[in-house]
Formats: sequence, structure tokens, C-alpha cells
Amino acid sequence: MNTVPFQALACPLDGEPLHLTGSAWRCAAGHSFDIAKQGYVNLLPVQQKRSTDPGDSKAMVAARQRFLGSGHYQPIAEAVSRTLLGHAEVPSRGTELFSCLDAGCGEGYYLRQLVSAASSGQALSLVGLDISKWAVLAAAKQDDKQAPFSSWLVGSNAHLPVQVAALDSVLCMFGFPVYSEFARVLKPNGVLLQVEAGPDHLRELREIIYPSLKEERASERAAPEGFAHLRSESFSYQITLEGKAPIADLLAMTPHLYRASVEGRARAEALDVLTLTVDVRMVQWQRV
Repeated sequence: MNTVPFQALACPLDGEPLHLTGSAWRCAAGHSFDIAKQGYVNLLPVQQKRSTDPGDSKAMVAARQRFLGSGHYQPIAEAVSRTLLGHAEVPSRGTELFSCLDAGCGEGYYLRQLVSAASSGQALSLVGLDISKWAVLAAAKQDDKQAPFSSWLVGSNAHLPVQVAALDSVLCMFGFPVYSEFARVLKPNGVLLQVEAGPDHLRELREIIYPSLKEERASERAAPEGFAHLRSESFSYQITLEGKAPIADLLAMTPHLYRASVEGRARAEALDVLTLTVDVRMVQWQRV
């Protein structure tokens, strides 16, 4: 397996191609973005921020890293890798190098799993992007500085710092999809893989922290503009968390930490064992 950090970046200020010069990315207009010593680049200009420190906090990122590192979502990672690598093997793409953006990459878990699952004959060009600088920092720290397998970017899905039609695939894991941007950066026939929570996802936790559960939205919906529905897949399994620490990590890495009442969080914090349903839906959209 051969990995190449993604190169087709665009300036977040004017959309022009960025070129790597020394330890910085620069566009023709002179905008320059330094590569941090940890190996990532911040392509989120201040005018695209809604707060001074957007996205997941340092504590949330650390909780997610511990939780994912324990293997609880390994079946999801395997399904994602299997799906993406299946598209990487399609000969009609016209290139041997398969490019993929993880839009909302967190601390890079799913891209690392993708690299691990790839065969020796597959060539990947990968880029991980997240609006949280703490998430991207955690991802970059786990990369091999001598031979990085991915480009790590602080950026926004609403303004992807990627050139037009530069990607074979986009992965959006439990994230905030911006379909117009995904359509812009995907090649014709490129694939968007969207992974969403199913109706029973973490139901046992939600039943503890909320007084009642909201009715789930319909699973089927119209294809976003610029896309055609390729296929959908749902699967579920159960996990058991033993001890207060992993339960606290799970709660901390989800929006439920802030949506639940003080009483609901207290009920979760009192648990020593929690058996949960993991229920996900994977939807593949093809760029038309």
C-alpha cells in the first residue's frame, strides 16, 4: 500500500490553487499558510469562524481518541474501509491513485483504519479536515513525520480548501454535510460516503439522559443536488462499556453532553456498566 499526502489544495481566501513552497502553502496572490511543526496547516481564516475556538474542544477530542482506540467502533471503520477501497479498485476511474477527503476527520481514526485495510497494491492520496484545531492536532501527532500518509487541515466543510473536481471520494462521518461543497470538489462519478446515526443508535444512553426521545426522521430522502443515490446499508451491533471512565468518554464525545439536562448527565455519570446499541446507516451518493 502506498500513501501520498493530498496536494490539490485551494486558498481559503480566493480559491486559487495552493503550492507547497518550503514549509508553507502559497497561492499566486501571495496568501501564505505555514505548516505547523506537528505537520498540519490551518486553512480556516478568521472570517469563516463563528467562534474563537470552533469545533470539538481539547477534552472532547481526547475522550473520542480514548473511546475509538478501545475498538468500540471498529466494525464501522471496517465497513467504511471496505466500501471506500471497493471504489478505489474500479478501473474506470482512469487513475491508479485514489483520493479521499475525510470531511470532519476528528483525530484521524477512520483514515488510519483505511490505510491499515488497504492492500499493498493500492495507492491512496488522503486528506483529513476538521474545524477543530485540537482534532487536527491530535491527528497530525499520530502521523509519521518522515512519511506522513495524509494531509491534515484545519478547515470548514462550508468552504473546503480543495480545488474543483480533485477528489475521487468524500467521507462524512456523523458530521455536517455541505452537499454543494462536496459536489464541487468531487470528480464526475466520484462518491460521497455519508455515515449517519440510525434510529436505535445509542438508544440506551439516550433513554437514560432524556425524559423522552424524539421521533426519528425518515431514513429515505431525495438525492442532494448534483448527486444520485448509489446504495444504502444499515447495520447494528451491541457493545458493553464497563466502568465510569468509558461511559464518560462516550458522553463527552457526543452532542448529548450539552443537550442533556443536569439530571440526565448525573444519571449517566452514576452508571458503572452500560450495554448499548450501535446503529448506523451508510449512504453512498454518486456525483453526476
